[in-house]
Amino acid sequence: MPRWLSRLNHLLPLRWATLGLCVVWTLAGAAGALWAGWHPLWVLPGLAGSMLGWQDLRQQKRAILRNYPVIGHLRYLLEFIRPEMRQYFIESDNEAAPFSRQQRSLVYQRAKGQPDKRPFGTQMDVHAHGHEWINHAIVPTQLASHDFRITIGGGRAQPYRASVFNISAMSFGALSANAIQALNGGARKGGFMHDTGEGSISAHHRVHGGDLVWEIGSGYFGCRDATGHFSEERFVANAMDPQVKLIEIKLSQGAKPGHGGVLPGPKVTAEIAAARGVTPGQDCVSPASHTAFATPIELLQFVDRLRQLSGGKPTGFKLCVGHPWEWFAIAKAMRQTRILPDFIVVDGAEGGTGAAPLEFTDHVGMPLQEGLLLVHNTLVGLNLRADIRLGASGKIVSAFDIARAMALGADWCNSARGFMFALGCIQAQSCHTGECPTGVATQDPVRQRALVVTDKIERVAHFHRNTLHALQELVQAAGLHHPNQIGPQHIMRRMESGKVCLLTDHLRFMAPGSLLAAERGQQPWPAEIFARYWPRARADAFSPRETTADPTPSAREETQESATRGAAKQETA
Repeated sequence: MPRWLSRLNHLLPLRWATLGLCVVWTLAGAAGALWAGWHPLWVLPGLAGSMLGWQDLRQQKRAILRNYPVIGHLRYLLEFIRPEMRQYFIESDNEAAPFSRQQRSLVYQRAKGQPDKRPFGTQMDVHAHGHEWINHAIVPTQLASHDFRITIGGGRAQPYRASVFNISAMSFGALSANAIQALNGGARKGGFMHDTGEGSISAHHRVHGGDLVWEIGSGYFGCRDATGHFSEERFVANAMDPQVKLIEIKLSQGAKPGHGGVLPGPKVTAEIAAARGVTPGQDCVSPASHTAFATPIELLQFVDRLRQLSGGKPTGFKLCVGHPWEWFAIAKAMRQTRILPDFIVVDGAEGGTGAAPLEFTDHVGMPLQEGLLLVHNTLVGLNLRADIRLGASGKIVSAFDIARAMALGADWCNSARGFMFALGCIQAQSCHTGECPTGVATQDPVRQRALVVTDKIERVAHFHRNTLHALQELVQAAGLHHPNQIGPQHIMRRMESGKVCLLTDHLRFMAPGSLLAAERGQQPWPAEIFARYWPRARADAFSPRETTADPTPSAREETQESATRGAAKQETA
């Protein structure tokens, strides 16, 4: 946008131009009728548009119309005629960019409490490569409730009974004050968790009192001293708040793993500064790595330290899996220190709501399927899985998305953009500009005024409830009693060849204790990634042990044969 146009837009928002033209038309028509002999009917179009725009500004249901009076109706008109003129619209129902129209419509319908029934059957190509479905039972179950819950931190001083579907990390500063209030109010109404994001706990998180997961990133916002390092005193002040249910250390996120970030000084308002413990108007830096720990052992000691300082609240960490040996190093540190996190949240590289460099968006970080499966398999192989809860986040918006993540090993799921859609997000992908058309991702007080908190609280709660109701129907159809019973044996996938197979046959799932047995030489390594990187991982450092080049295939086969002979020898003995 040219500079002069940008300045004009700042003084007189161009999105109100249509309403302005209607008012001018009305005034000109009235003047012409009074003094120039114009026909009075000339006034009617402008008057009708002006009255419509005035109504748009006053109504509280549609943020688009509050920010784009009169002209905003064009969106709803096109949406209305689209089914009859489908062939003239470029975007298909199933074209994901990054979420398909079908996915967005599903969230909108559930958030508004509208029926999500579809006539004429599925619109998906059930014979396409990658199509998945859940197997149903001839004798389905009948469940009394869709309020599925799990216990996080069992055995701790303050365990938490969490819903299996919750709001993922989105900071105040990235989202508007009204959006934060609506999300937290919806969480309170629906009885589920709201992750603060690394921007810490703002005044807007406290308005409605919904359950919070306090995320602590490398900037230690909300618990930092004047130099930007961790402060025990400030941590305790926030952590002891009854509204805070879980403490989550953010190691990395799917949107921009290993990158860090900077909120420019002009965007650091007094409210944001108060929540983060920084100076208003100055750049707010989130470093790429932590200063409170430098090794896997120190990470777990930090987990235990925060757990004690918070009075025994469940404490864990979130990561987007990167180098396998770094995750293996953390797992080895768990065995060595016997300090276990209460939970781990695995964030897929396909997730994230913040603006990130293109290369990070497209080419850095492990997708959710591979990351979640690696973490789950490692814990199973070490006989630690029963002691640690796993959360999953990454493009999860539907009941089947939740079911599939649980089949891969998740205990619960988080959604960021799903709940943004529930707030009214239309996927304009202008979050980083501050010009969000629906007031969700902006700090502009005029734009965010379009988002009416009381209305969106209801939509957030409806989306959560109706999604879990759909999950209940899937669980019942599969003949199960809880979504945590869904396993890879319940999900089918069509392969590139056209054949279908269970996820348990398509993906590798480890047997309990198999990694321990392989380490002792009692059986082969359960997968090549463990054979290659587990011996190099070390509990005292994130960097791998120095070693020679990866073994050749023949050498790996010889190693496997040696391990098999060792296991056979021990069995004979």
